[in-house]
Amino acid sequence: MLRGLYTAAAGMVTQQRRHDTATQNLVNLNTTGYKQVDSVSHAFPEVLVTAMNGGTAKTVGRINTGVFAEQSVSQYLQGDLIESGKSVDFALSTDLQVPDPENPGTNLAFDGSGKYISPDGEVTYRPQAFFTVQDNEGNNLYTRNGSFTVAPTGEVLSSGGFKVLDSNGNPLSLKEPQDSLKVDGEGNLIDNDTGQPSGTRIGISVVTRPQELVRDGNGVFHADDAEAADIRFSNGTDILQVRQGYLENSNVDATQVTVDMNAAYRAYEANQKVIQFYDSSLQKAVNEVGRV
Repeated sequence: MLRGLYTAAAGMVTQQRRHDTATQNLVNLNTTGYKQVDSVSHAFPEVLVTAMNGGTAKTVGRINTGVFAEQSVSQYLQGDLIESGKSVDFALSTDLQVPDPENPGTNLAFDGSGKYISPDGEVTYRPQAFFTVQDNEGNNLYTRNGSFTVAPTGEVLSSGGFKVLDSNGNPLSLKEPQDSLKVDGEGNLIDNDTGQPSGTRIGISVVTRPQELVRDGNGVFHADDAEAADIRFSNGTDILQVRQGYLENSNVDATQVTVDMNAAYRAYEANQKVIQFYDSSLQKAVNEVGRV
């Protein structure tokens, strides 16, 4: 009888995590560059139930031992671009593709969540592009929040205070601190004197396997294994555009997240009722049956 109690308790923990994830998404509905998080639940391993009778065992069947929220998966789909009018605001518009190895000359057909599942079940995620920034320890981080500022020294900083890098992996800095930050559609900085590309480009990283990224908070991600994530700086063949004076809104689907949050609440409530039932049954067994 207690097996069901433990199963219901595991369900409550899982639904609480689902609810927390949905709440986090709603809170960041208007956060620039925020990527929606989905909670993935998995079942505990099944156990084989047998009935012992006179020294012989009869197979009853398999029973699941509960569920748990194993991980949170970020959805990297592009959010809407909103015009801000500020020269230090930037957004990325991307359409990165992956060639289909089975059909030369064509690309993989990614679904609405940004992934492709091959006939043999192998999952491929759409590559994503990020602005590349660097923390005080020299670690490269990746963000879609292009709300930048220019320090008095001419250094370009992200909204989190990180140094924005150029395409060579060096901190991006204006030639003169008083210069205005001008960028063309390919991310090339425009020289204020000549009006021509200066030869410096904003560091835009292409992450071939974005599922390898780890969320750090403050709108940035890092890669525990850059090789596994297959990260490189963008080149002329990548289909992407830098939009100056725009910011990327979060990609949170408010309607779906609200539905998920309510569903998690109802499932939590149902598991709670099961535990209350077991508690009542145990109380009766102790107080009434025990007296007999």
